[in-house]
Amino acid sequence: LQFTEEKLGQAEKTELDAHFENLLARADCTKNWTEKILRQTEVLLQPNPSARVEEFLYEKLDRKVPSRVTNGELLAQYMTEAANDFGPGTPYGKTLIKVGETQRRLGAAEREFIHSASINFLTPLRNFLEGDWRTISKERRILQNRRLDLDACKARLKKAKAAEAKAAAVPDFQETRPRNYVLSASASALWSDEVEKAEHELRLTQTEFDRQAEVTRLLLEGISSTHVNHLRCLHEFVESQTNYYAQCYQFMLDLQKQLGRFSGTFVGNAESASPAAATSPPAVAAATLPAVPTIPVVPTIVGVPNTVAEGVLNPNEVKPPASGTRRARVLYDYEAADSTELALLADEMITVYSLPGMDPDWLIGERGNQKGKVPVTYLELLS
Repeated sequence: LQFTEEKLGQAEKTELDAHFENLLARADCTKNWTEKILRQTEVLLQPNPSARVEEFLYEKLDRKVPSRVTNGELLAQYMTEAANDFGPGTPYGKTLIKVGETQRRLGAAEREFIHSASINFLTPLRNFLEGDWRTISKERRILQNRRLDLDACKARLKKAKAAEAKAAAVPDFQETRPRNYVLSASASALWSDEVEKAEHELRLTQTEFDRQAEVTRLLLEGISSTHVNHLRCLHEFVESQTNYYAQCYQFMLDLQKQLGRFSGTFVGNAESASPAAATSPPAVAAATLPAVPTIPVVPTIVGVPNTVAEGVLNPNEVKPPASGTRRARVLYDYEAADSTELALLADEMITVYSLPGMDPDWLIGERGNQKGKVPVTYLELLS
């Protein structure tokens, strides 16, 4: 009745203090954003909605979620099987095996990242929503009921006092019917008793309301501890995500180095099969970088050490050509695999040129007194 009258504007309600209202608003905001962050993180880790529903059902049934192959691991499996069919000794088969192994490592890193994020980030958020927030919601409902009881007692006391005041008005001693006077005095006594009962109930309900308000206040102030805990979990999530992407980046760099070393053999096979193709660089390099003049591979070149023609570079024996040097900007960091290569740092400027008989995917790079081979894919050649 009290709740209905409040909604209809026919009854007054006890207002909570501003600090308490701020705590309630902060708690609601924390709950709403935690739900959104939790749901979107689940989407990030598992984009497949059917898989998410399946995991949710297994969790509610308290059963172990079956192991699921990641997309990278499945792709690695297909590439390995294709390499076996095409021939693992062929250039295409070798490349499929190398790329498939990298995809397998990427899939394993993804699985580890999902597991780490689930334990260190999703689980604490879910525990808050299913634990602390449920307790807060329960105590808030109890506080709401206590507040309604308190306001109902206040309304009852107000009505009793109004009736007592009316009954306690001075009776008319000139009343010719004494019975009316007796009834008036009796009604005044009854309303006095009603006021005492209403005051007693008000004191009890006020005590219960104050006690419940204090309990709820302590729980709401605990939201600050929840924020600190979620902040720590967020740092762990970022750290695991950083490690995951760093692993993926390193895996792809290793794969790129391997494919760069094998590309000369593959191009050589293509040249033996199709002499006309020997006069142009690979299509990928031509599509991404300006062309660098190269000379077809020959067994022996006058004026050039045999070590260069054989693919082994001795930096001390290499001299830049009279013309054909260019400036280049490094796109990514590159770690030299051996003493014949030049380590690179992103955004630095170096001088590059090509030597007769070199793999078209590589150039000679110079930085001051340092010299060595550098991969073309790591460079932006400037005019």
